[in-house]
Amino acid sequence: QVQLVESGGGLVQAGGSLRLSCLASGRTFSNYAMGWFRQAPGKEREFVAVINRPGGSTSYEDSVKGRFTISRDNTKSTLYLQMNSLKPDDTAVYYCAAKSTYSYATYYTRTGEYDYWGQGTQVTVSS
Repeated sequence: QVQLVESGGGLVQAGGSLRLSCLASGRTFSNYAMGWFRQAPGKEREFVAVINRPGGSTSYEDSVKGRFTISRDNTKSTLYLQMNSLKPDDTAVYYCAAKSTYSYATYYTRTGEYDYWGQGTQVTVSS
């Protein structure tokens, strides 16, 4: 069992930045590929970014490429999402998720592929 707790959300003006964190506990953090997803009101949960187990490979949804950066610190069991140049369309609840895998791949972009989820943190971008 893995417990995930997100933090760092809040209200920010368009063009601003936020850094989300996700603290993991319960199992060896480095055994999991980690992802960020988001869900806006009335919409399905969607993929944002993924990072492989050692942290050397990442993948992003097209609309956040060049603005968001996913990273991890396996010594601190923590996942991060640095969000710059935020837009009102980025407003959503952001979730971190863990995928148990032996692979170093980053092709885990579907919600059903992940084993554990955090409770989410709200990000609101005002125009």
